[in-house]
Amino acid sequence: MLYLFSSPFLYPSFLLQSLLKPKSFFSSPASMASPPDTSKTTKIERYNSYIRKLNTTKLLSASSKLLFRITLLFSLILIFFFTFNNHNPDGTTTTTTHRLLSSAFYGSGAAWEKEVRRSSTPRRVNGFSVLVTGAGGFVGTHCSLALKKRGDGVLGLDNFNSYYDPSLKRARQKMLKQHEVFIVEGDLNDVELLTKLFDIVPFTHVLHLAAQAGVRYAMQNPQSYVKSNIAGFVNLLEVAKNADPQPSIVWASSSSVYGLNTENPFSESDRTDRPASLYAATKKAGEEIAHTYNHIYGLAITGLRFFTVYGPWGRPDMAYFFFTKDILQGKTIDIYQTHDEKEVARDFTYIDDVVKGCLGALDTSEKSTGKGGKKRGPAQLRIYNLGNTSPVSVGKLVGILEDLLNVKAKKHVIKMPRNGDVPFTHANVSMAYKDFGYKPTTDLATGLRKFVKWYVSYYGIKPRVKKGISESN
Repeated sequence: MLYLFSSPFLYPSFLLQSLLKPKSFFSSPASMASPPDTSKTTKIERYNSYIRKLNTTKLLSASSKLLFRITLLFSLILIFFFTFNNHNPDGTTTTTTHRLLSSAFYGSGAAWEKEVRRSSTPRRVNGFSVLVTGAGGFVGTHCSLALKKRGDGVLGLDNFNSYYDPSLKRARQKMLKQHEVFIVEGDLNDVELLTKLFDIVPFTHVLHLAAQAGVRYAMQNPQSYVKSNIAGFVNLLEVAKNADPQPSIVWASSSSVYGLNTENPFSESDRTDRPASLYAATKKAGEEIAHTYNHIYGLAITGLRFFTVYGPWGRPDMAYFFFTKDILQGKTIDIYQTHDEKEVARDFTYIDDVVKGCLGALDTSEKSTGKGGKKRGPAQLRIYNLGNTSPVSVGKLVGILEDLLNVKAKKHVIKMPRNGDVPFTHANVSMAYKDFGYKPTTDLATGLRKFVKWYVSYYGIKPRVKKGISESN
């Protein structure tokens, strides 16, 4: 036994402990009946409670981190949309916003629908109900006012893009509102909004003037032209073809479609398959698209080729507009010459004459022949020039402005860059005269006088302009 005890490694540890503590083997009955020790259980419960609290804390922390990450991700998505759109001054900022909101806000609600109906309801007997796209634009504003003043119902649509100063468009919107013309803020590519407008209002006509304008800007942002001038036009025609009744459509093409044409003056029968700019190409594409929808779906469509429209409330990207600004500010202006040193000339057309042409085209439009998206008979398809028939050189334009502003311009004569501009334009308007009596009556000097009067008033200029101009008509 002594040998066995002297070899502790042959025994389990609990038995050795018992041998070293004989009291555990010879305990009294009283001690064996004592209550069990619960200290270990209490410690375990405390430990488990601590673990539970720790896990709860970790869970809350993880949830907070997850919520933070979700919020951050959502914020980044919003920033991405707005940043992406702000890099495209063709209006995609407004477009994206309103495509998200059109159905949820702008395109819903009794008050909104009431405003849409009120604005588009004609006041004269047999008056038109006209959807004017690009109503916040230069030509769109003037046409909307003219239609409303004669008693037609007018509903505007505009995305108020930032191609040029949106505040000028907002000022036009304010003027239209004073004449009870409501503009829906939305985009041609928002098919849901377009469909809703046609569901609310049985439009008799559409005056489609919305477009990405400008020849030179196409070199910076070509996608904006495709999106607006082609995709947007197709969306509008798609909705119109399914409308009941189908509206008659008058839309703005451009003199730019004549491109490298050398015939003079430009006639509707001349070649238009050699565009000099992407802008011109998209307008020519629009003419072919119009032919297709007329042929397949029976939409009555009239295209108008505008020739350099100018006047009060005009576009700041046009030469006459920024020449006026730069001359008053003492800045040098670039005057282009052709590469064979000829003067660049344009058929400048005053806004009032163009408005008369647009209304004449609307008044002589026949009804579309389709129903339910199906053609039921031949439909009207027309194309017209709307110009002034009297080309004027850019040099002469500057001379008129110098006289009106009473300021000598700082001129820089340079060769015309290869940016899509053409050296001259000249309209033959005999077809428009024959079909709806179009006859321009405003010469450039008279039209520029009216423009300068508006310009100095709108921008609050107290200039050295020719005495008496503010009293002139």
